[in-house]
Amino acid sequence: MIITGDNIISQPGKPNNEIVVNLHMHTAYSDGSGSHDQIADAAIETGLDAVIITDHNVLVTGKEGYREKNGRKVLVLIGQEIHDQARKPQKNHMLVFGAEKDLAPLASSTQQLINQVRAAGGLSFIAHPYDPALPTFNEDDISWVDWSVSGYTGIELWNAFSELKMVVHNKLEGLFFALFPQLIAHGPAQQVLAIWDDLLKQGRKIVAIGGSDAHALPMSLGPIHRTIFPYAFHFQTVNTHILLPQGLTGNIDTDKKMIYTALSNGHAFVGYDLPQSTRGFRFTAQTKEQHGVMGDTLSLDGGSVTFQISLPVPCECKLVHAGGDTIICKGNNQNFTHITSVPGAYRVECRVDYLGKQRGWIFSNPIYIS
Repeated sequence: MIITGDNIISQPGKPNNEIVVNLHMHTAYSDGSGSHDQIADAAIETGLDAVIITDHNVLVTGKEGYREKNGRKVLVLIGQEIHDQARKPQKNHMLVFGAEKDLAPLASSTQQLINQVRAAGGLSFIAHPYDPALPTFNEDDISWVDWSVSGYTGIELWNAFSELKMVVHNKLEGLFFALFPQLIAHGPAQQVLAIWDDLLKQGRKIVAIGGSDAHALPMSLGPIHRTIFPYAFHFQTVNTHILLPQGLTGNIDTDKKMIYTALSNGHAFVGYDLPQSTRGFRFTAQTKEQHGVMGDTLSLDGGSVTFQISLPVPCECKLVHAGGDTIICKGNNQNFTHITSVPGAYRVECRVDYLGKQRGWIFSNPIYIS
């Protein structure tokens, strides 16, 4: 049973300091067009707290740190997107954060790469798990195919740039969406949601992130010259919202460790911030003795657990039990409560109406009930 209510409980010491991070993007060091400074300026302009820049198979050093402009600042972190450049097509792209060394030479063996990322204290995320071909623009299918691997941190549930390949079928549509990019996003690919739920059903903890995959590519079509999806546009769309135990301190080492620890623990959700900011979303659970947030595990111990969902604005909300049924709750209330005694992984999906269509808005990481 779903009960609407207003009693959203927060507990001191639990991660509740929200920051907005845009991750997975490229500069001119690989196949993007901008510089680190331009990315930082765009991030400040759009109100981000941090960005993680992930150029292909190169670890750019000396670029991490806080950048300030007009009284605002943003934390710039550096990761990598690693894939085997000798493979045709180049499938199995891996986002690597926090390893602090270049692991691109291991790209030909995905399991070895994952193992070395873990040994280096880093995080590994399968990038754009479903990324179909787009023959009109000579784009290959670069989906992830090596599902025998284990030990990775999570998957990129929603890749904003890959979604373009799912809505464009010819050059005219490509031009249309280049001019009106706000019409592209609908939500994570159903194929990726199905993969994630299947992994969760297996009892695996798989952290979901959302990436923009921003390139800011220049385009020319006859007399029309335009940058496709500037960084500032991407930074207003698919972001990863992370919950920290305290606010950012301004110290790069402290803050980087907090961000990567929170990501590793799944204390995060994916938000599509263009229709309406997703700041303020919370998904929590409690028993008589325990309290948890996204990414946490709670034990039933013969009792029950109470889930609570708090939304920034009323919208359609769905609580998904990845091990069984789907519970749908609808209405104009911003808060929802559900009580269960069934173990499994539970996650939240929310959708809003925007520009004439219902679009994905919030996708939480699971709370695990054992």
